[in-house]
Amino acid sequence: MNAEEVLKELCLAPAPSGYEKRAAEVFSSKIRPFVDRIMLDRMGNVMATLDGTDPESPSVMMYAHLDQLGFIVRRIEPDGYIQLDRLGGIPEKVLPALRLWIRTVHGDFIPGLIGNKAHHAASAEEKYKVDMVTNLYVDIGAASEQEVRALGVDVGCPAIYEPSFQPLAGDKVSGTALDDRGGLTALVLAAESLWEDRPSSTVHFVGTVWEEFNIRGAAFAARRLKPEVAMGLDVVLAGDTPDLKTKYQNALGKGPTINFYNFHGRGTLNGMIPHEGLARLAEECALRENIPHQRFASLGIITESAYVQMENEGVACLDLGYPARYTHSPVETCSLSDIKNLGLLAAASAKAITPEFSINRYSIDCCSDS
Repeated sequence: MNAEEVLKELCLAPAPSGYEKRAAEVFSSKIRPFVDRIMLDRMGNVMATLDGTDPESPSVMMYAHLDQLGFIVRRIEPDGYIQLDRLGGIPEKVLPALRLWIRTVHGDFIPGLIGNKAHHAASAEEKYKVDMVTNLYVDIGAASEQEVRALGVDVGCPAIYEPSFQPLAGDKVSGTALDDRGGLTALVLAAESLWEDRPSSTVHFVGTVWEEFNIRGAAFAARRLKPEVAMGLDVVLAGDTPDLKTKYQNALGKGPTINFYNFHGRGTLNGMIPHEGLARLAEECALRENIPHQRFASLGIITESAYVQMENEGVACLDLGYPARYTHSPVETCSLSDIKNLGLLAAASAKAITPEFSINRYSIDCCSDS
């Protein structure tokens, strides 16, 4: 499987949160040769299953999200300009003069751009001011509100950064929606590896919905599949740029990360401390298989595992990641080798789960499991 080609095709598939169909189609087509069956749940989660060899071995769910952040059309002006609001964590600093795609009511995408006041006409204060997304406007070339609606654009239509994918020096790539199309690519690579060497555990590879919206799409898949072990695959913040090199120790090209902590305290009091036995298992697999890896912990971040861990009787969860620069911008950047190694690490970890693996966080002598 050519990881770069898979990643490129996924990145170029427009899939705003809540409208994930095109990315779901690509993901399904890429992973289909390596699984026994694929289901689509009511919410749109793609659930691809590889049957294990031992029914007593804990079932595993690996997941990465299909959707990407973007915008929602909030208002159409009489002169044809369009106002937007957020659909996910959009950074205002990158928005002026940005190219967009707007999804019409018919399901196709049309181009547009966020206007930027002519430099020659901007005051000194305006040149250094960051405008909120609600103060910006989109130009699709229409001259009236009626023309906008005739093109299929209406209030509530989602928009995304114009999809792009650009190889850089070495094995680096840049583009839109690397968060989390890199995770989906790693799922395909993990499925390919396990198809060739089938594990004891049944493994579900899930492309999830809604992550950039409310982070809870994966919970529906976990409720349906009832895994005992879960591994989330997503970006982590790279610490190798001048602005973050004193905050994080990970870097592009040095391997996937095993994540030991995240917590989101702004409104959503939730996060994840991983199942210690599962984290230890991943580290042991990385060492045994000579997979380069890094450790990661951060405040201010939340992943789907925060909600997956609460499903059913509780799920043994671990987040694995790959460093990415410039997250949530149109030029997210990562290393292909990290994504490839993430697929290998996820597969090796799933392969190492046997009936003897304890899904409990710990045990003490005076208590039973009942």
